[in-house]
Amino acid sequence: MENNSTTRFSNRVDDYVKYRPGYPTEIISFLRDGYDLSADKLIADIGAGTGISTGLFLDAGYRVIAIEPNLEMREKSIELLSSQPGFKAQNGTAENTGLETGSIDAIIAGQAFHWFDAVKTREEFKRVLTPGGIVALIWNERLTTSPFEKEYDELIFKHGNDYLKVDHRNIDPVAIGVFFSPEAFHLQEFANKQVFDFEGLAGRLLSSSYMPTKEDAGYEPMIADLNILFDKYQQNGLITINYDTKVYVGRL
Repeated sequence: MENNSTTRFSNRVDDYVKYRPGYPTEIISFLRDGYDLSADKLIADIGAGTGISTGLFLDAGYRVIAIEPNLEMREKSIELLSSQPGFKAQNGTAENTGLETGSIDAIIAGQAFHWFDAVKTREEFKRVLTPGGIVALIWNERLTTSPFEKEYDELIFKHGNDYLKVDHRNIDPVAIGVFFSPEAFHLQEFANKQVFDFEGLAGRLLSSSYMPTKEDAGYEPMIADLNILFDKYQQNGLITINYDTKVYVGRL
């Protein structure tokens, strides 16, 4: 499997767009009220992917520059978001954004910071931010609380190729603290969920870079196990995945 973080999602773009969770709109008011992130501020979304986090802020009236090194994902974000006047997309990485020095009021990174080189990224973020600019690192953390969620996680562990290596939960408050140090950061959590039929649940599973694709030998056994799991826990043909959306925000 391709382990390069800039290309590993190239063959999963459609599933990513259709089945990855969005982010609660409450994030906007939280950053606006607590960090003076008014709609006239310019945002850079680093590791923007197909534009899920970008779209959240565009819909709220912000201007957003989406920085994404993966060509397929970046092109999909342009396809989906280019009709919005505040949108711009460009090639770049967290360590080398290509943005002008002191040009950005806020940096967001949705489901992406765990792919970055934290030391080089911090230097780059400090360079491009305006004085007093903020950084918001955002993750949807899938819960493993209900019996279904626990068994779904076990299924991922069983069939995933490098799940533990790339799982975003490897980023903990200590690592986040080191990134923001010597400044403090604040963690705010929001409830989030997705409700799926079986097709949607399968698409959500396949959107993860560590799961077998339809071309891989492990695909059919994985889908068979998913069918059994869905049939066991579905209610009226639907299943719910719950998340804690975590927002780590601070200044550098």
